[in-house]
Amino acid sequence: MAMIRRSNNAPYPLETFYDEMFAQEASVRPHYQQVHNAFSRMKKEELEAKQKAMNRRMLEEGITFTLYHPEQSQPLERTIPFDMIPRIIPSEEWAMVERGLVQRVQALNRFLHDMYHEQRMVQDGLIPRKMIVGNRYFRPEMMHVDVPGGVYITTSGIDLIRNSDGRYFVLEDNLRSPSGFSYLFKSRAIMNQLFPELAFSCSIRDVEHSLNHFLSALRSLSPERKSEPVIALLTPGEFNSAYFEHAFLAQQMGIHLVEGRDLVAQDHKIYIRGMKGLIQVDVLYRRIDDDYLDPLAFQPDSMLGVAGIMNAYRAGNVAIANAPGTGIADDKAIYAYVPAMIRYYLEEEPILENVPTYLLSRKEEREYVLERLGEMVVKETSLSGGYGMLIGPSATAEEIAAFAEQIRLDPGRYIAQPTIQLSRAPVLLGGQLAPRHIDLRAFVLMGQGGTHVIPGGLTRVALKEGSLVVNSSQGGGCKDTWVLA
Repeated sequence: MAMIRRSNNAPYPLETFYDEMFAQEASVRPHYQQVHNAFSRMKKEELEAKQKAMNRRMLEEGITFTLYHPEQSQPLERTIPFDMIPRIIPSEEWAMVERGLVQRVQALNRFLHDMYHEQRMVQDGLIPRKMIVGNRYFRPEMMHVDVPGGVYITTSGIDLIRNSDGRYFVLEDNLRSPSGFSYLFKSRAIMNQLFPELAFSCSIRDVEHSLNHFLSALRSLSPERKSEPVIALLTPGEFNSAYFEHAFLAQQMGIHLVEGRDLVAQDHKIYIRGMKGLIQVDVLYRRIDDDYLDPLAFQPDSMLGVAGIMNAYRAGNVAIANAPGTGIADDKAIYAYVPAMIRYYLEEEPILENVPTYLLSRKEEREYVLERLGEMVVKETSLSGGYGMLIGPSATAEEIAAFAEQIRLDPGRYIAQPTIQLSRAPVLLGGQLAPRHIDLRAFVLMGQGGTHVIPGGLTRVALKEGSLVVNSSQGGGCKDTWVLA
């Protein structure tokens, strides 16, 4: 078939990577057969027309992401590169992933409660105390604070990858203010518009209902469990890279979109300044970091937060999602201890495995990694978005030497992992298929009523040939993710 050709007329190369669509050369996996057949029947002109229609819709609706680059004087706002070939996950495969995600987030939530209360895991010698209290995201202000419903992690984005055998691994936990929700929902809306018959015939699980779960999770945190609590999304403003998402979520869930200047603290309560007076806020879904949340408690020069919000929070008059201080649990060094958390708090074996991880604060592991730096991926523990990374196999000798020096100067700032051969999926380039590496950001929503995993999540694509970096902030794109019903 013409579709199993690359744009340079070479065969679609499978190599040693796990390919989501193809089991072997010209052999399509059964759950992809309908999609493969549908795209194979389309002429190049039809595909190009659909691509133009999709790009036009994304531009009209402002589905954008702002890129910041040190060499550019002005940030670059652009539409998210979106590939029309969906990633498809069979129902039984997703069921295992879903169980693993729920298990992981529940253990992480228990861990956060423990670290801000008894610290039993520290006392039992399972995690060093200095990794907690020395963590840049540890907030002493949260010690012995009982968060609404015991829910620290209302929203989480868990990054999953597949190795060359097709096994799922957790690459990263994003628990502070994970992004990507809007691209997931918009991807589905665009695919339903462009390929309505295909989406219907494949019988895929709906994602729109997850917005109701999102809203229910936020409502459940209301301190007085009001039937109609006032909920607001706190954004840094229109110049934030994810502002489109903030506006989209607020509109879709029917909640207030506010900036810090729209809010005021009075009598240990938080109010929105409205046209008709003050409106008390019951739940604040914040999309700003702890540092900027309250200038009286954290960074004193912050103009983004609300002076006095932490006093209102500790008084039990407002819920904040995610809870302040959750960042200690998505630190990349703490990640290495999540399997131990699952065993300790839940008394279960992890369903989803971690990628093998070396803590460079440990001398033996550090020396092992330094001898093999060209084979490793090294990450700065407190950074995200693809920043502060060394990908050994694609790095120059100078870059490797510079990173080795940084590691020796401050080894506790870094972890290392072997380079995983991320699975690949086909993308459309010039009407032909080309393989690109992918991961999956799965979204988990937790409220007092339970835990919900959005079916499928957001498949992120490294658009540069051979690249393993899928982050939007580094130029990556996305696909719609279909979980078969």
